Amino acid sequence: MNGKYRILLPVLSLTVLLAAVFYLQPRAMSYFGLNLLFNLAVPIALATIAQMMIIMVNDIDLSVGTFVSFVACVTATFLNDAPLVGAAILLASILAYAAIGALIHIRQLPAIVVTLGMSFVWGGLAVLLLPSPGGAAPTWIRTVMTVKPPLVPMAVVACILIAGLTHLLIMRSSTGTLLRAVGGNAQAVARCGWSVTKLKAGAYALAGFFGVLAGICLVGLTTSADANIALRYTLLSIAGVILGGGEFTGGRVSPVGAVLGALTLALAGSFLSFMRLSPDWQIGAQGAILILVLAVRLIFSRRSRKWKGAENG
Repeated sequence: MNGKYRILLPVLSLTVLLAAVFYLQPRAMSYFGLNLLFNLAVPIALATIAQMMIIMVNDIDLSVGTFVSFVACVTATFLNDAPLVGAAILLASILAYAAIGALIHIRQLPAIVVTLGMSFVWGGLAVLLLPSPGGAAPTWIRTVMTVKPPLVPMAVVACILIAGLTHLLIMRSSTGTLLRAVGGNAQAVARCGWSVTKLKAGAYALAGFFGVLAGICLVGLTTSADANIALRYTLLSIAGVILGGGEFTGGRVSPVGAVLGALTLALAGSFLSFMRLSPDWQIGAQGAILILVLAVRLIFSRRSRKWKGAENG
């Protein structure tokens, strides 16, 4: 699929949805309204970037949601009461992610099965930490997440920063080029003398890092934690990557598109909440949006192939 269409579709989908929100609820066209609409966009965007790191190397992570929940529980307990212990646990969890990536490659294990198993591990650890909702957000995290910059809400500013920094890391750096190359042709990367095991471990470590940031930001917004607080992030993160122009094979991802996809899904959830629809309907509507965008992508892909065929002919 053409690169410009890859980024154009998530932009159009977000614009159309935002226009629909402003048409049905003109009061949302304000600083306060945008803040409400994109309230939970930052942790969703970070979780989507975490998932993108895994999809970039031709794997998929079914443990993102429970991992973010585990991080949220650590943040609301250890990071608040004993910061050094909490930081050590979070660092160990990132290293565990890297080890999982290396193990998957060395043993040629299916990532979908391994990460599904890890989802139970992270979920179990989260329940051990917080059997019932509770804990408290560290003051400094709450302060950062409630900053009110001029003109646009903090959530929008943070998402712009996330998109810009990850774009530089993945699309403009030599490390990002190598990681995308692993998804495109791992054997060619190995023949060039690079360690695919180390690169995959690095991709998984980056996923763990962004997952940790997602959990911390989520607690900063909700002020407490729950072992099930981010379970839906697994499907939302996959949907955000695909909605943003990413593909499951070939190392084809778009950091900016992934953030736009996450914003679209966050906006859809907020909009449907304003419409007083039940959470079940919200999930269904978000799925419908994803299917619609994928259908449009398929149409553009087929037309671009026809145009290329006509030019070659």
